[in-house]
Amino acid sequence: MSSGISEPLPFGLADVPEADWDSYVADFRKAAHQAVDQAADLLSKQRQYSVVPQMKPGELIDRLPPQAPDRPENYATILQDFDKTILPAVTHWNHPGFMAFFGTTGSTPAIIAELLAATLNTNGLHWKTSPAVVELEQVTLGWLREWLGLPPEFFGIIYDTASVSTMHALVCARELVAPQMREEGANNNLTVYCSDQAHSSVEKSAIAVGYGQRQVRKVASDSEFRMKPELLEDLIRADLAAGLRPACVVATIGTTSSASVDPVAAIAEIAERYDLWFHVDAAYAGPCALLPECQQHFAGIQRAHSFVTNPHKWMMTPIDLSAFYTRKPKVLRQAFSLVPEYLRTVEDPRAVHLMDYGIALGHRFRALKLWFLMRYFGKAGVQAALRHHIALAQKFSAWVDADPRFERIAPVLFSTVCFRAKGTDELNHEIIADVHKDGRVFFGHTSLNKQTVLRVTFGNLRTSEDDVALAWKLIQQAADSLMS
Repeated sequence: MSSGISEPLPFGLADVPEADWDSYVADFRKAAHQAVDQAADLLSKQRQYSVVPQMKPGELIDRLPPQAPDRPENYATILQDFDKTILPAVTHWNHPGFMAFFGTTGSTPAIIAELLAATLNTNGLHWKTSPAVVELEQVTLGWLREWLGLPPEFFGIIYDTASVSTMHALVCARELVAPQMREEGANNNLTVYCSDQAHSSVEKSAIAVGYGQRQVRKVASDSEFRMKPELLEDLIRADLAAGLRPACVVATIGTTSSASVDPVAAIAEIAERYDLWFHVDAAYAGPCALLPECQQHFAGIQRAHSFVTNPHKWMMTPIDLSAFYTRKPKVLRQAFSLVPEYLRTVEDPRAVHLMDYGIALGHRFRALKLWFLMRYFGKAGVQAALRHHIALAQKFSAWVDADPRFERIAPVLFSTVCFRAKGTDELNHEIIADVHKDGRVFFGHTSLNKQTVLRVTFGNLRTSEDDVALAWKLIQQAADSLMS
């Protein structure tokens, strides 16, 4: 062997007695071509698959061996098992009929970038550990910041999900109003405010970082599921009178249940009046800031202390990538920077150390996929996709409004439609179950006005008007069967 190693290397080449690096890479090249062909087939034939697998919990576990193999297995066997065993257990989030949660797309340029990022296997702890990870993230998030209309002073960093981004916002709020808690630990004096429609991650973050769930104030929303600013101020005043310290308010642009939009500018004024950290959660709807016709929903975001949007929700990025911005990066750094000797490095004014700006030490090369897709689609391509999905939602909404058996529950501001059959909650759950049996469409439900509501959302790059029409047809057929 050219490497001079006397023992065979266990490179998974069971049929090669003495594998060298070249044969290892050649084996990868052959298998990777096959895997890319499989991936392309999946993308081109998605509609041939049921969106959700027809299986029971535990079935995949029962199909797989209880122990890992002692001897290497070849790629052909592994890829065959992926096709025959793993794929049938997949819920196809990349399917044009996937209309649940927030529609998403793993686009081809980002898929290629993920392959390259895995090949590089680099980790951006501090600048020197991977300048490409650090600086491409700065540049790419700078591009996105400009698209979103955020001012240049907003510093950006990539986390995995909006839940983690929101957690970082709450830590920043704690650092801003009670910096002693970094050393002394939590107390139960700080309070957090959000709409009663806010994502559960606000509460979970409060639990995780020491505020406590009881310190989260859920502000009532109006008939269009928007936070009422006057009630927010009432709650803040009451907490101040009780000797508590209001620390953070979270507004949402595109709530999870109804895609409603909190009055950001009015909330910003209150946050400024009482010295609260102001975080804006635009995890879903954030990309719509690219559209001139949606600017009214984003008025006031420049006044936020932090802002999050998830390109992996509605900007064609594979899971996971959450873009967190703050105009107070020094506070973020003060909250998280802790550098042991083994991580010390030469300082330079242009060197950013990502480990100083979050709970994680390691930092994946997530920016690469965002860079690829922003270049491949361009701003115009992203805007076109957003407008397409919004148009689909408007069309679906019109069909709902025209059917007297159904009622729409919330305004359609983006690509999400909330509606229900006029009847019991049980009826609406039965409609969902009936549609899901078909396998071609998958959507979810929520609760609004204490009623079960059907919820469809469009965000897949391939979802067409035909897919949307099929979803409505299946819903109508279920209603015909169940309401007759």
